Amino acid sequence: MRIIFKISFFIVLLALTGSKIFALDKEAPRGKMAVLIDPAFSINKSGTAVLIMDYENDILNTTPQDAREALLEKASVVLKAARQAKLPIIYVVVRFREGYPNVNLQNKLFRGLKESGRLLEGTPGAEIDAKVAPQPGDIVVTKRRVGAFSTTDLETVLRSNNINTLALFGISTSGVVLSTVRWAADMDYSLVVISDLCTDGDPEVNRVLMDKVFPWQATVVTSKEFLKALGARDGKQISK
Repeated sequence: MRIIFKISFFIVLLALTGSKIFALDKEAPRGKMAVLIDPAFSINKSGTAVLIMDYENDILNTTPQDAREALLEKASVVLKAARQAKLPIIYVVVRFREGYPNVNLQNKLFRGLKESGRLLEGTPGAEIDAKVAPQPGDIVVTKRRVGAFSTTDLETVLRSNNINTLALFGISTSGVVLSTVRWAADMDYSLVVISDLCTDGDPEVNRVLMDKVFPWQATVVTSKEFLKALGARDGKQISK
């Protein structure tokens, strides 16, 4: 009876929170055991926006070609399905003005960008790859720092459109994705990270973030799981 009661208690918690639940079973043999309950993933289409972040040529070109092509192919399918489902699509890009007036030499990351001349407004390297390019009605937000909220009007755009859930992906996982997840979680957004549409220069860092860090503040899903939740058929079409 106690086992049944405990299971029922966790199910009630699951229904109330709609999120992953970690339970500590102190009566487990030989000590304590962590139990993870993961509910079926679903999407509230009326309050969800898709964020595609830093899919710019200068950034994509740092990724090996095979991995880059796989990212672009999967991302294009997700964006098509999201548009068919009437979800707002928001592109977040990092671009700098001529002369890089926004770059402080104390900023190690951006100092390197300035020295290399990358991500300069108006150059091909700062453009979004054609395979995932914005369509009429999509929104483009330009940032001058790493996170999607820092130095942008993204928060105003989201609040103006009654968005409370962000399904996001980008390059890199330890850069724009991590910074955006942390900021958005602190502002009480519900978050979905589409794992296989993110990549990082360090595969182990990518794994740790996806497996151990993000799940505490976001639901981490694959593009296939996201498409299924949207109602996509075979990951290609939205069912009627």
